[in-house]
Amino acid sequence: MQEYFVKGVPTGQNVIITDKDTIKHMFTVMRLQTDAQVILVFEDGIKRLAKVVDPASQTFLIVEELPDHVELPVEVTIAVGFPKGDKLDFITQKATELGASQIWAFPADWSVVRWDKKKLNKKVEKLTKIAQGAAQQSKRNRIPHVELFADKQEFLAQLSQFDQIFLAYEESAKAGEKSNLVKGLERVTSGQKLLFIFGPEGGISPDEFERLTTLGACAVGLGPRIMRAETAPLYALSALSYALELNT
Repeated sequence: MQEYFVKGVPTGQNVIITDKDTIKHMFTVMRLQTDAQVILVFEDGIKRLAKVVDPASQTFLIVEELPDHVELPVEVTIAVGFPKGDKLDFITQKATELGASQIWAFPADWSVVRWDKKKLNKKVEKLTKIAQGAAQQSKRNRIPHVELFADKQEFLAQLSQFDQIFLAYEESAKAGEKSNLVKGLERVTSGQKLLFIFGPEGGISPDEFERLTTLGACAVGLGPRIMRAETAPLYALSALSYALELNT
């Protein structure tokens, strides 16, 4: 059954869809007719079964709330130093499928890419659409929030809100560090806010390492192999899912 994200929260049983892209997909691409059923996911994260009342006015009748809930038991933010090319598109799509609550990017010391605020705003719009498509495909209850920081200090100022911060550090992996991630995940409890930080292609600089660990980040190795910038976040999210969803 088709699933669509809808802005707002319903105040009654009748709902009118106003988003043009959603309307186009529903009634032009999928050709929904009267009494066709879909799942609507509102900003409260609750899935609701609904049926078409009037295709002309894009009106739906909510039939019932559904118990489906596929979100991770924690809020996890993935933060990456600006990577090259379209890697951030890939990270956004796959991190959404793996359950990330937020996807951030910042200008790391060794980032080759440098974006001004105007370009960042356009990039956020693109990534938000990618996240929405991936959230619909993976039947999420929420669309991850995307934020790109023009200034690294703005990013660093956000760190105090998290219960645990994990810094994927290449030198830790090279040194054979194996236990910090496991120990950190063992301390995780439902509802916590976690942050995973990853460098760009060049990794995290020594200065960044010192600053981030001073602010409470725990340096972790992600196994004996050195991963690409777009692979490491997916490894971390997979490990988190195993620890909190499968290994229970």
